[in-house]
Amino acid sequence: MDYAAGFFRYGARHVTKLRSRKLKEQPRGHQWTVHYRPAGVAGLITPWNFPLAMIAKKLPAAIAADCPCVIKPASQTPLSTIALVALIEKAGMPAGKVNLVMGRAAEIGEILCKHPAVRSISFTGSTEIGKVLAHNAANHVKRLALELGGNAPFIVFGDANLDLAADQLILNKFRASGQTCVCTNRVYVQRNIAGAFATKVVERVNRLKVGDGMLDDTDIGPLIDKAGFDKVRQHVEDAVTKGARCVAGGQPPEPLADHGYYFPPTVLRNVSENSRCVLEETFGPIVPIIEFDEEAEAIERANGTEFGLAAYLFTGDDKRARRMISALQFGHIGHNSGTGPTPEAPFGGIKQSGFGREGGLEGLMEFVEPQTQARQ
Repeated sequence: MDYAAGFFRYGARHVTKLRSRKLKEQPRGHQWTVHYRPAGVAGLITPWNFPLAMIAKKLPAAIAADCPCVIKPASQTPLSTIALVALIEKAGMPAGKVNLVMGRAAEIGEILCKHPAVRSISFTGSTEIGKVLAHNAANHVKRLALELGGNAPFIVFGDANLDLAADQLILNKFRASGQTCVCTNRVYVQRNIAGAFATKVVERVNRLKVGDGMLDDTDIGPLIDKAGFDKVRQHVEDAVTKGARCVAGGQPPEPLADHGYYFPPTVLRNVSENSRCVLEETFGPIVPIIEFDEEAEAIERANGTEFGLAAYLFTGDDKRARRMISALQFGHIGHNSGTGPTPEAPFGGIKQSGFGREGGLEGLMEFVEPQTQARQ
């Protein structure tokens, strides 16, 4: 809730950055002015895992740009968005400025992409769906902001503060039961400290409580649905089949649909690089630990993915950190920290994790078209 509110606060405080500005220079003997015009109707399509925060990363920027919006929330989690739109109406937003539509994602997404009145699409979700939207929007050459899949590496060198790294891994990985696009998916640990680090992680994982997410003492709640549960279980089974050793958690009993799809936080060692939990985004509470020896090897393995959303680096050597950060092909880097994005800074992916930014001044610019005026 606080994270979502932060985007509205940031947009309100920085909307003046979208005022027209005059250039100090007068090239060609002209006075030059840059205007930031509304890009037009914006289609905002959001996922289920942070239903309020995901629309909050888009809507305030669109409102600041004076763009009418059509919101399509995920079918699994529409209630937060309904409540938000009710609050927006109560606050006095003009009718037709913020619109909510629910239904089949494929049909609604296709209309938003192909209708000429919609001039921009902002989507958070899978890379597969992002490619479909990009294809459908191509004929009208629409503006696109796509935050797509991730496969975040978490790299720990032998000179790192291992307690800090273990604590940050737990906070990063198990938020929302591992169902976040920026949470750690692969853990690379330098070989000389791999055993010590794994022990610290297992100790912390064994203290986590799985249960009702509405209770104050619960650390790990259920996964979103059976499909999500089955994917996590298959990733564990695949890793074990390929030689991984389960040192915490493991296979749960078959879930009961009326009780919840709970998967215990699980730590795997000796994980093969060709395991599904390394190659794919798991979206669940699994920590696969992979050992490495040299810095160059860590860079090659971390970048060895088509995704480039977030990465995390733990080292006590600042020179190494600078080298690593410049070499890592990810839009967000946590240095001795597992923190995710904030409303005050731009966030987004590279490679097949998408393009465009949310948050920061760059996020405000996603819904405007700069118009240059030259006056004699």
